[in-house]
Amino acid sequence: MTPRVIVLVSGNGSNLQALIDANLELDIVLVVSNRKAAFALERAATAGIATLYAPLKPFTIAGRSRAEYDADLAQKIRLLEPDLIVLAGWMHVFTPIFLEGVGVPVINLHPALPGQFAGAHAIEDAYNAWLEGKITESGCMVHHVIPELDAGEAIATRVVPFIVGDTLEIFANRLHAAEHELIVTATRAILETFKQPA
Repeated sequence: MTPRVIVLVSGNGSNLQALIDANLELDIVLVVSNRKAAFALERAATAGIATLYAPLKPFTIAGRSRAEYDADLAQKIRLLEPDLIVLAGWMHVFTPIFLEGVGVPVINLHPALPGQFAGAHAIEDAYNAWLEGKITESGCMVHHVIPELDAGEAIATRVVPFIVGDTLEIFANRLHAAEHELIVTATRAILETFKQPA
């Protein structure tokens, strides 16, 4: 049976596109975005994939918590019976309620190496550390999502060295190219574990 995958996005969706174009043995049954203007939703629609816009704001306006939002989204996702959830540029930190609620592995693409530069500004933080002479390389990883931010066990990593003359934009573009390859590699690796006998 083809694994059912749900991809969560917040922005352009280039990593989603990489998964679509890779022709992996999976069925992307839904793409979820917490931002209405995310171009990723258009990418999904073009590929014939169902989409869901799931903003946090209506919950906060109503005085409801992030945990309630997470529980609501987990319930909607679970109805589709996914085998795997991929966070590909998803800019919302889940509470444990979501991870417990979906009941399947959740993996995340993060633009830094394990143990380095957690959070939303990882690329900028790494670039500034390089300018200060603290590091000579950064990279990206796909990791299992746990309650601690960007701290789950890495599934796959890719080192991206800094090059003399790098601007933040040049480095970011090179790192994003590595991400596009890595998310496919890591997702394929996870799918292979589904094929192994219990």
